[in-house]
Parts: sequence; structure tokens; C-alpha cells
Amino acid sequence: MRLLVTGSGGFVGGHFVDYVHAEQPGVEVHGVVLPHGGVSWRAASGARVLEADLNDPAAAAAVVEEVRPAAILHLAGQSSVHLSWRDPGGTMRTNVLGIVHLLDAVRRQGLRPAVVVVGSAEEYGPVGPEEMPIREDAPLRPASPYAVSKVAQAALALLYGPAGGLRVVLTRTFHHTGPGRGEGFAESSFARQIAEIEAGRRPGVLKVGNLDAVRDFADVRDVVRAYWMLLERGEAGVAYNVCSGTGRPVRRLLDLLLEASGARIDVQLDPERLRPSDVPAQVGDPSRLRAATGWEPRIPLERTLRDLLDDWRARTAAAAPPP
Repeated sequence: MRLLVTGSGGFVGGHFVDYVHAEQPGVEVHGVVLPHGGVSWRAASGARVLEADLNDPAAAAAVVEEVRPAAILHLAGQSSVHLSWRDPGGTMRTNVLGIVHLLDAVRRQGLRPAVVVVGSAEEYGPVGPEEMPIREDAPLRPASPYAVSKVAQAALALLYGPAGGLRVVLTRTFHHTGPGRGEGFAESSFARQIAEIEAGRRPGVLKVGNLDAVRDFADVRDVVRAYWMLLERGEAGVAYNVCSGTGRPVRRLLDLLLEASGARIDVQLDPERLRPSDVPAQVGDPSRLRAATGWEPRIPLERTLRDLLDDWRARTAAAAPPP
């Protein structure tokens, strides 16, 4: 089977390629990365890498014509809520036009691949305690430009499904982390700061944002396994929460990282790390995913965070020392 993975140079894409390479022999993986954008620390191990910017319809068409995939995992896009406030127009262009150009190219080639379009729990927006855990039939109340872009992306993807005979499956993926996570996400920023403090590369002060937000965290290695299972078994036109089903305050993740370090660290609030609009709590219900695929999370949060911290320790040690 020929599998096309857009955004394969990113954090999740690299882990997904790793999973398929290790667990799904016989699958031919073609990964799309931005031209001159670099390849992630994991993405090249089991994939043929193609350079293309999906904002360019001609580039998207060339990739689809060359690969002629039997399945597509669409990960490419701008994935940061924080960055979406700084560049809302760019976020909309990347996340909305990317799926349009990709599925237009599939339709014009007359292909009928299974397509999993990865969305976000941010699409649900603010949810009251009485609505949690969040089910897929909850109303969508996007509260950031990023969330708006993901709602639009999903709606457009579903338009292409019946029209083109595609099995388009959606995810609304809740927070996930693990080794390789970019520092633009809170828990990874904490881990990097701790690793640099341990190495003597910064003072013993850790800057944080809102620690009271409650989030549903899963390990990225569990998440990519869910994506594969949805490619195999997901129902056309259906959205699936990908989540652990357990909510934890961000403060708890920080405490676990500090415990794993043991270093003397002073935690200080940094107003620059607070979002203009922050959802107080998000906890998902994964029962639809479980019923469709049998998926269950396997990796405990403590191991996830230890692996994340160890990864930042390795990256810090490998980096050039500051002048």
C-alpha cells in the first residue's frame, strides 16, 4: 500500500512514520515536507521524502500524481494557537487551502484513498463542566484563529468525501506530547528550561504561563497508533476524539517534570506566556474511537514526561555552548 503523509517532517509526522516503519511492514510511506524546511529528527527513517508546499496547488497536484496514494494522513499545517494570534491570515491560508489543494488533486486524478484529516480539540472551544467529558456531538465554539481554521478544514474535507467517493475520516485530537515536542507548547518549554538549568546554561528560574488550565494529555506514540487504526477502520464522514479521557492541570505536568529533575528551580509567572483567549478545561471522551478500533492509551504520563525531559537533555548537550 502507498501511504502519503503530509507534514511528515513535523513532530507527529515523524512519530507516525516511525510507527508505520516498525509496525506495518509492506507499507510504502511517502512523506511531504516543506521545501528547505528541514526534516524532523525522526521523519526520514522510513519514508521517501518529497518537498512540496501545499499552499501551491501545482505542488500538491504533482505530489498526488507521482505517489498515487491508497491512503493519506493529513497532518500538514500551522499547529500553534499562540502563533495563530500573531498571524491569523497565514494560519487560515495554510490550514484551509492545504486541504483544498490536496483533495482537489486527489479528485482530479480519479483516486479514492482513505483519508484521515487530523483536527484539534480546540475546535470545541470553551466547554462547561456539565459538558465534560467532551463527546463528538458537542457544539463547536472555536475560540482562536487556529481553532477556526481547523473547523473550516474539517468542513471542507467532508465536502470532498461523498463527491469524490473518498472515505474521509476526521479526528479531534486533544493535547499530546512526548520526545521531539517543540518548545512552543507548555510542557516542552518547561522540559527545555529544566534541561538548560541542569546544564548550567540558564539561571535557575523557570518561566511559566497559565498553570491552572486542565488538559487531556496523551503520549504522541499512542496518538499515532490511533491514526493508523482510523485509516484502517474509521467510518467515512465521522469525527473521532483522540484522547486519554483523563484531565490534568498543566501544573501537574510541571510538578512531574520538576520531580524527574530534582534540581533547585524557582518557578515564575511570565505574562508574555498568557494567551488572549484560553480555554479553562478540556477533557475528552474517547469511547467512539475505542468502539471503532479497540484503541487504548498504553503509555503513562510519567513516562511520557521523563522521555520528553531526557530528549531535551540530549538536545541541550548536543547544542553548541552559549558564548
